[in-house]
Amino acid sequence: MPSDRPPRPEPGTIASVLYNVRRVPKRVRRQSRDFIETAVSQLFDAAVRHPHGTAASGEYRIDDLARLAGTTTRNIRVYRDRGLLPPPLRVGRIALFNDTHLTRLRLITSMLDRGYNLAHVQEMLSAWEQGKNLGDVLGLETAIVGTWTTEKPETMALVDARRLVDDPTAFERLVALQVIRVDGAQATVTRPKLIEAFNEIRGYGVKLEKLVDLHEQIVPQIDKISDLLVRAGAEHVLDKIKPGQALPADAEIAELITMLVRFRTQAVATVTATLASSIESSIESLASRILADYLERSPEGGAEAPPDELAERRRQAN
Repeated sequence: MPSDRPPRPEPGTIASVLYNVRRVPKRVRRQSRDFIETAVSQLFDAAVRHPHGTAASGEYRIDDLARLAGTTTRNIRVYRDRGLLPPPLRVGRIALFNDTHLTRLRLITSMLDRGYNLAHVQEMLSAWEQGKNLGDVLGLETAIVGTWTTEKPETMALVDARRLVDDPTAFERLVALQVIRVDGAQATVTRPKLIEAFNEIRGYGVKLEKLVDLHEQIVPQIDKISDLLVRAGAEHVLDKIKPGQALPADAEIAELITMLVRFRTQAVATVTATLASSIESSIESLASRILADYLERSPEGGAEAPPDELAERRRQAN
């Protein structure tokens, strides 16, 4: 007699994880919060897998790395041979680069665009990494203070920009927010990565209007954080360089400039890490609540728990 049960999902998928947790008796699910936490961890692991063999986010093959950095694969190999780039991760015969390589490559490209040669770039990178010869590294600081760490605006035909956003109302709002600048028949996307992120999230069914709303609400908060950080760095500089007094020695000024550049770099890194940790914690908490409710409503794995037990399970999940 054929079974009425649907076929078991492919192992390692989200459907497979949910299939397994639904089969666990509900009395086991209620024993502790560990069950929900383990299931959430398995769901996250399944979600980040790429069954078609594509690299994970932040991992790039050499062709992708060259495209993102605006250079060529030949140049990347030259920089590797000269020791300007660290070796990639080897997975079999495939070389995988990461965001550290991308950042370093953008810096090298920026310095070369400013007229430095490879030997000079290598010398300054070495001095920068070893924290010495600060006066000689000021050229490197100038390169770093440039726009290599920020998004590069992309100019295109207005019709292409509208097609990229694909939402007339949202397009006008993005123009008002200066995410897009319109000049006649051309448009400049000042935040191409933001638009790219919007379009990816839209693929999951989130409306663009909602994403623009979030951006509009978040920017003022980011500005407040930026103001706090910049004022902290400025106070340190103003304590060293006082109006009406002689300037410090060149070496001390060089050190202050270096401090400000590193302050910016580390501030961005720490804020990013803190935000990522906070978002991760919030997502895990939300996923735990959703999964707990899902399991409570599941008809499989035994009879439904009494109302008081459901309330206790919700409390544990939170």
